Amino acid sequence: MSTARCEIAPQTNANRAAFLDALAWAEGTDNGRQATTDRGYDVLVGGGLFTSYATHPNILVPIPRYKISSTAAGRYQLLYRWYAPYAKSLGLIDFSPLAQDKIALQQIREQGALPLIDAGDFELAIAKVRNIWASLPGAGYGQNEQQMANLLAAYSRAGGAIK
Repeated sequence: MSTARCEIAPQTNANRAAFLDALAWAEGTDNGRQATTDRGYDVLVGGGLFTSYATHPNILVPIPRYKISSTAAGRYQLLYRWYAPYAKSLGLIDFSPLAQDKIALQQIREQGALPLIDAGDFELAIAKVRNIWASLPGAGYGQNEQQMANLLAAYSRAGGAIK
């Protein structure tokens, strides 16, 4: 596994890359406190790591604090049930960093948030995608939600511009 940020796609501008970095920070996969060796692309929910990008690891991890179990994995904590449909629709062959970024960008696109991110309308973009990531402000899943100011700071540190 590499520690360099992968090349997501030519159409991925600085705001999109910063938004993905902010999501990883919010999800706790790439926030400096995680034991990741690959910027969060190798993180299981709960903090464990996986070692192969051949496919989504599909490991059911109990999370007693929230009285749930989850298959969330990777930098953006994608559930296993969503991996196969996204892999098929996007023509992906693995769960590599590039594949994870493409899936996250597709999820963002589906919520209509890409133009907002491109325009630097960070808070509205977060509001559009908060139903996907439980860590975002206002997500409402009963899990730890980040404060908007801290999330915005992570986005700015990653080079994102605000309108």
